[in-house]
Parts: sequence; C-alpha cells; structure tokens
Amino acid sequence: MTQIEKHHHQHGERSRPEIRGMLRQSGLRPTRQRIALAELLYSKGNRHISAEGLHEEALTKNVPVSLATVYNTLHQFTESGLLREVAVDGSKTYFDTNVDDHHHFFVEDDNEVMDIPHGQLGVGRVPEAPAGYEISRVDVVVRLRRIKV
Repeated sequence: MTQIEKHHHQHGERSRPEIRGMLRQSGLRPTRQRIALAELLYSKGNRHISAEGLHEEALTKNVPVSLATVYNTLHQFTESGLLREVAVDGSKTYFDTNVDDHHHFFVEDDNEVMDIPHGQLGVGRVPEAPAGYEISRVDVVVRLRRIKV
C-alpha cells in the first residue's frame, strides 16, 4: 500500500475499483445504483449521514434514485458490515462509514453526529448478557447543546 493509499484508507476515502471490490467482498452485487451511492458515501472520508441527506446529495449529483432505494441500500450496506447504524432518538438514524467500535456526540441544535475521539470515553461496567445472548456492541451517544449566553 502506497502512502497515498494508506492516507485514503485511514480516512475512509475509496476509489471506484476499491468500492466495487468492497461491495463484492461483502456479498453485494455491484449494481450501478449501489456503486453510485457508495461513491457518495465513501469518497469524502469517514462521515455520518442520514438517508435523507444522502438522497439529497444523490439528486444534486444527478444520481436518479428514490428515497426508498437509498433506505434499502443503506440497510443492505449496514447488514453486510459496510456501514454502522447510529440511532438518535426514535426518529433519527444516521449511517456511519466508520465501522470500528467508537462512540458519538449528537449536536441537538444541528442534528449532527460526530465521533468522540478514541480514548476519551470508556464504559466501565457492562451488564452481563442474559442466557442465550451475547453483547454485539455498546453504543454511547452523548447529547450536546449550545450554551445559551
């Protein structure tokens, strides 16, 4: 891996051939719509985006997809491990291109999700999973709001 490839990989940026390979590796057929949406998702580095936000971006870039297709694609990417779902409130879901274990800030004023820098938050006591279950991951969302002056 060259220095440039390492930089792009570390920051989540991927080229079209990498995207095709990534889709194939996760068992998804690289259809035109999946490739187009994956390029929007992964060309800007690690990010958090809602289905509505990605749909808007797609329309701006002349990618003709319905909101339903965007939702389906995001859920397929999540199920195959390419994205991580971050649920904020019952109504808001964001999709994270960084699938490593990490936690999030949610900025209430802006409806924006940000990563909490690695090592700044530790979860001290995790409950034991009930019989027949295992903990798949622990998600912590720290809600932020601006200080009113």
